[in-house]
Formats: sequence, C-alpha cells, structure tokens
Amino acid sequence: MSELATLTLAEAREKLRAGETTARALTEACLAAIEGAAALNAFVRVDPERALAAADAADARRAAGEDGPVLGLPIGIKDVYCTEGLGTQSASRILEDFVPPYESTVTMKLREAGAVALGKCNMDEFAMGSTTEHSVYGATVSPWRRAGDTAPLTAGGSSGGSAAAVAADLCLAALGSDTGGSIRQPAAFTGTVGIKPTYGRCSRWGMVAYASSLDQAGPMTKTVRDAAILLGAIAGHDPKDSTSAPREVPDFEAALKGDMRGRRIGLPKEYGADLPDEIAALWDRGAEMLRDAGAEVVEISLPNTPHALPAYYIIATAEASSNLARYDGVRYGRRASLGQGDGIVDLYEKSRAEGFGREVQRRVMIGAYVLSAGYYDAYYLRAQKIRSLVRADFEAAFGQVDAILTPVTPSAAFPLGEMEGDPVKMYLQDVFSVTLNLAGLPGISVPVGLSGEGLPLGLQLIGRPWGEAELLDTAFALERAAGFGHKPESWWR
Repeated sequence: MSELATLTLAEAREKLRAGETTARALTEACLAAIEGAAALNAFVRVDPERALAAADAADARRAAGEDGPVLGLPIGIKDVYCTEGLGTQSASRILEDFVPPYESTVTMKLREAGAVALGKCNMDEFAMGSTTEHSVYGATVSPWRRAGDTAPLTAGGSSGGSAAAVAADLCLAALGSDTGGSIRQPAAFTGTVGIKPTYGRCSRWGMVAYASSLDQAGPMTKTVRDAAILLGAIAGHDPKDSTSAPREVPDFEAALKGDMRGRRIGLPKEYGADLPDEIAALWDRGAEMLRDAGAEVVEISLPNTPHALPAYYIIATAEASSNLARYDGVRYGRRASLGQGDGIVDLYEKSRAEGFGREVQRRVMIGAYVLSAGYYDAYYLRAQKIRSLVRADFEAAFGQVDAILTPVTPSAAFPLGEMEGDPVKMYLQDVFSVTLNLAGLPGISVPVGLSGEGLPLGLQLIGRPWGEAELLDTAFALERAAGFGHKPESWWR
C-alpha cells in the first residue's frame, strides 16, 4: 500500500502545499487501499471516476494559486449523508436504489472546499446500533484484533465503517454522525479521534434522520488536529436547517496550544459506579496526564446520570418512530409486491416488514408504544423532564470546571455477534455517551492506551456549548501526553 494513504490530513496538506504530492496521487493511494481491504467491509459504495475527477479539479485549483484547509484531501462519507448522483441507503433495504437528486449541506461544504469524496462508508441501519452489524451490507470488521486471536471484532457503531476506514488508512478522514455516541464509541474502539459537535454547530440538512433532536454530524480522524481541520470545514449556519445555529465558526486549528494551566477538569463521581478495573485505571491515568499538563482536576457530580440512558432510548425511539413513518413503499425506496385483493394498508405493512431490519423494527415499535395514548405521559413526557435535569446538571458543573473527563465505553471492542441476542447489553454501550446528546454538548474521544488484549481504549472529554475550540485544545493536550501511536496489523491485505 502506498504510504500516502497513511498520512494525516495535516501531513497531506503540507505535502500538497510543498508540491511533494498531488490530490490525484493521494486519491489513487486511498482507492487502492480500499480495493485491497474488502475483508473489512468499511466502504460499501465507491465512485473512483468521480473521486479522480474531483482530485484533478483540486489540483487545477491549487495550480491556479488557490489553497484551503481540505483542498485535495480524500475523505470517506458515512452512508447517512445524501450525495447527489451517488446511492444513499442509510444501510437499509427500504432505501435500495435510492439515488438522491441533491447533496447534504456538510458534504456540499466539503466538495466546494475541494475535498475528494471517495465513497460511502458502512453503518448500522438508520444509525441504530453500536456494532455496525445491523446493516444491509453486512457487518464491518474492525482492523484490530486481540493479541493472539483471529476472532473478528466490531468496529463499533453506528459509524463503524467510517472508524474502520480511518483506522485502516483507507482514507485520510471520514464523516460520521452521532445520535448517542455513534462517533465517539467507534473512535474509541479503533484508536481514532471522533468529535460530536454542539447540537446545531453543523447542518443536518440532507442527513437521513434517526432522532432529529439528537443527531449531529461530525468528523472521524487520525489526530485531534485533523478533527479541528475537518470540523472547521463542515461547521456553520445553514438556512435550510432550522436547528442550525447562526454562530460564527472559530478557527479550531489555531486554538490548538495544549497549555492546560489555569484550566479545571471535572471527574463526575457517578461515572465510576461499577466501572471495570481496566477502564477505571485508564480514567485515572488520563486525569493524571491532564494534571501533569497543568490542569487542576476536581471531582464533580452529575446526579441524574443514572436516569439518562433509559430517557435517551425513550426519546430516540419515539423520534425514530415518527421519522421513519415516511418510508411506506409509496413515494420512494423499496415497494413490496402485492397479492390479489391487497390494499394500501397491505402495501405499507409489507414494504416496511421487508425493508426494515430487526433492530429498526424493534426501535420503531418501542417508539410507537411510548407515544401511544395512555403511555405518552408515563414514558415520553417523563423522559423529556429527565432530559431537562441532565442538561441542568451540566450547566451547574460548567460553573465549576472548564471540561469534563470520562470514559467513552465500558470495555474495549468485543467480538462480532457477542451481543446479537441481548439488545439491552448493546444499549448499555452508550451509558457514558448519551448524556451529551441529551444536553446538546460537544464531546470528543481521544485514544489513550491499549487494553490487556492489545486493543485501543479511549477517553471522552466534554465541553461547554459552542466550546469546541477549547475542547479541542484540551483534547490536544491529552493526545500529546498519551502519545498513542499504535496501529493495527494489516491482516486484511
């Protein structure tokens, strides 16, 4: 494999500026790496012709004297983003053969900035899952393996395809989406960096919706600096999205100093309950790293944390039930064949039964139940009240500290199929991450160490609303102190 595919965004950008490589060469290297990594099932739809044309256009713009943070850099796109002229399925059978006639806002921003879209990355169907096993394309396999073990591992979810692609050097960076941890958890599992911005920082227009009040676009990259570069390229107000905030976008990369002097980092005591020893030790080590970098580390309380996970799954499934009602076999997507005497209701039922996978069906049914007459107040309304309490907890905490350090996941990556028969166990993977989505806060996963079995482990930093610049700077300090430079062995080539 060409060494060009192993570069970070920042490294590739410097080589382009110095004339040491071209966008076409970078793109060809990534396309070759993708072709040789079919065993990972990270990319599910690649468009080499369009990618190379975009690379040539970027080279022409650079030759004309133009420059830009992502000009000519090859990037993977999660299949949740509509891409004009290129199929978008959100990993669901019900959207087979759907080719959007329009481009999502964040991918359009990248195209206009000269980035090269390589193709679409695998994901859990409609972003519902923590393993990327719930996909019409089949499961994504992590490039990582346990020491001395060849059992295939999950790359996390729902953005597992994007995470695996970045970790395996199939692209320089990728777009993910995060509803309850779907950027941060796979980043932690694969030794990459993933940031969920503040809700409203990036447009959701053109994203296939799961839970509209929770979904947020975000970057998945090899380094914190790359996360700052890519976030700067996709952030900003979009008049087409009423939830997109009209706020100025800072220069996130320029904010990376790594000086923690004068900053206070909070450790929420509730996150330590029943924490596995290995994760607890990692958390302690991360706190010590930030302390050594000059920060003051203090204990804080987020008292409503134990109620956040059930509240999240009530709200998320309720919104999913509403959002997915549009897939009925009439307007677009898969339409079931009808038998003699079948009517419109049969068309709805058969199309949805054939088109939705088991996990999506489960969540739609739960959502319909909690919104039904007699249960709305008992479940959905109560969950919204808990959401307000969770948000208030964070507001109080940020009166004391500048950032919060927590685990990302309760374990390292686990074998594919391990949680197939236990959805509740799978939902518990989100226990440390869903609070941010409920409160709309930014959070970032940074790789910090390896488990006893040689697998990546990450820590999560949580920032104030609209405080991505300071959050990235804190993450930069943690990354520098951790010195995580591990890569998976290339068994798939």
